[in-house]
Amino acid sequence: MAWSARFASAKDLARAPRTNNHGTIFRVKKEKVSVTIRIAEAGDARAIAEMSRDHIESGLGWRYDQPHILRAMLRRESVVLAASERPTYVAGARPAIAGFAIMDFGDERAHLVLLAVQPLQRRRGIGRRMVEWLMESTLVAGMASVHLELRADNEAARRFYRALGFAETVLMPRYYNGREAAMRMIRVLRAPGPLPLSWRPPC
Repeated sequence: MAWSARFASAKDLARAPRTNNHGTIFRVKKEKVSVTIRIAEAGDARAIAEMSRDHIESGLGWRYDQPHILRAMLRRESVVLAASERPTYVAGARPAIAGFAIMDFGDERAHLVLLAVQPLQRRRGIGRRMVEWLMESTLVAGMASVHLELRADNEAARRFYRALGFAETVLMPRYYNGREAAMRMIRVLRAPGPLPLSWRPPC
């Protein structure tokens, strides 16, 4: 039985520390820019899909298109985050997406499926803040570990995840479309097995 069926949906956990979908706003000191991280909405799907096509899946074919992103938003075991320079409710207009992340939750393992930040928005802490949000949810859920795969030759991304506590585990040749190698990384949160007696599902 999936974790989400036993306790609560991943979306419930992601929203739990917050009272609405206006998200968490943080200020980038050097740039004096406020960035909002929130649960993605259906209207964000096209922009997220295009970011995946251009900045993650380039040269590999476009798997995470708009319908795929919309399906991820509907899955109880998945969380899709969006980062933007202002919340959606300002002036009734949808803001441009600065970054996004998708995470799937299993019984004990969470999988960081995708994460990207627009090139002009990088090195502002947006990616790190999205990972921190998701890690908070994995801890509340009692996950034992978080896993991800990325292109093996993307040294900048490997450094980014190492700085966030992930360790490189195995190199997988021809993982992407039988052509490009992937590096699998993991962040261990607790020993695998039954949840600690002190753990309680979220209310």
